[in-house]
Amino acid sequence: MSRQTILIIDFGSQVTQLIARRLREIGIYTEILPSTANQAEAVAKQPAGIILSGGPNSVTSADTPRADEAVFAAGVPVLGICYGQQTMVAQLGGLVESGNSREFGRAEITIASSSPLFANDWPAASAQTVWMSHGDHVAELPDGFSVIASSKGAPFAAIADETRRYYGVQFHPEVVHTEGGIALLRNFALSICGMEASWSMAAYRAQAIAQIREQVGPEGRVICGLSGGVDSSVAAILIHEAIGERLTCVFVDHGLLRKGEAEEVVSLFGKHYNIPLIHAEASDMFLGRLAGVSDPEQKRKIIGNAFIELFDAESAKIEGARFLAQGTLYPDVIESISAAGGNHVTIKSHHNVGGLPEDMKLELVEPLRMLFKDEVRALGRECGLPESLVSRHPFPGPGLAIRIPGEITKDKLAILREADAVYLDEIRQAGLYDEIWQAFAVLLPVKTVGVMGDARSYEYVCALRAVTSTDGMTADVYPFDVSFLTKVATRIVNEVKGVNRITYDITSKPPGTIEWE
Repeated sequence: MSRQTILIIDFGSQVTQLIARRLREIGIYTEILPSTANQAEAVAKQPAGIILSGGPNSVTSADTPRADEAVFAAGVPVLGICYGQQTMVAQLGGLVESGNSREFGRAEITIASSSPLFANDWPAASAQTVWMSHGDHVAELPDGFSVIASSKGAPFAAIADETRRYYGVQFHPEVVHTEGGIALLRNFALSICGMEASWSMAAYRAQAIAQIREQVGPEGRVICGLSGGVDSSVAAILIHEAIGERLTCVFVDHGLLRKGEAEEVVSLFGKHYNIPLIHAEASDMFLGRLAGVSDPEQKRKIIGNAFIELFDAESAKIEGARFLAQGTLYPDVIESISAAGGNHVTIKSHHNVGGLPEDMKLELVEPLRMLFKDEVRALGRECGLPESLVSRHPFPGPGLAIRIPGEITKDKLAILREADAVYLDEIRQAGLYDEIWQAFAVLLPVKTVGVMGDARSYEYVCALRAVTSTDGMTADVYPFDVSFLTKVATRIVNEVKGVNRITYDITSKPPGTIEWE
């Protein structure tokens, strides 16, 4: 935390991370703190400004979260968004009520007066389209506040105490549906907080290297769980830059990888980058423990525990190895443990953060933990990784285990590997790979009757998935032409023994997740 940081206090909104993303996009560094954490301690580190996020609770209930009094005693600008506006009003002497003025979705507000929050982007008397999501509403303002924007459903859609530099908006400027919302956040950070748009991947790289060196110390050794994906690869390169030969990468071939993946990883890191690499072939161990297991959460935890067990064993062979490096990203943290203990709802556990045993012997090093996927790619380019690796589609830590709903067997894995390889090959041949965030095949625990060569077949159904996204938090289905899907289906059915039917998943996120499990 520093005077060049915006502190975001998270009250549990599912889009809090978008506030951080929007500010980072314009060169402002942000840190997110769950409202349940020690707010006073964070505020004492003197951020340049504070943002209070939205959240699912009602300020009218006595047991819902609040901003610490230190927030309003810090003498820095404060911006409250939705629930953040409401708790600010209630805590400073105003009134918030539950009522019939609910607004969900797009709404039109009218700018009542000029304000540094709006600057020249939203002039007085203009109408602006914003995104609302609230049931409660501000009924009375605290002393010193005035209305700077209103809507039919929210007379206090935007409020300001210009003297103390306190601002509140009932709408969500961080979502793309609020036209000009990024300009509002920029005005708050640059004009009101007096910050400079100086944060970049180059700056983050230098900061991360310094933090790694401080955590590991001058003699500490690190082992890195290397999957060959973008996240763990960038983490490995960054840590190697920080501590050199004191990093050893452990590549676990758990038998759940895509076709040809193990060979690619060993070649790239063991030979090209000359990073010490241990290749642990452990497919029998993983598949044995997964035998008969169908529940996806249980799969993830089995895989997570097996990884740590292997790392413990390998680290015992490396003198001084006390640290385990992982490529954990911020979306993993949000979905798994609700933004480090905040008020979110847990969606699913991730291998990196949800399956670690409490008695783990190694201390974690996670240099990417507060980055989004596109930021990791930018960091990879900053570190000089080849574009073929940096632009690679995400691949989950549990691998194909969560792309085979139900029990996992070697036969099913073999079928899925071939189908997935055909699918990705067609995407690359069509020049679509870089347009898609993530594409993969899923082998369903369903068999259907088909006709192949004038004979009856009874084989598996394969689902295809492809989505577009910017950070993995939300995603839309990729709109393939039917002719493309037909071509892929024909190839898979003809070339992959064990599949006789293909479907295409057209579910967005939300309500679905990108992966099936």
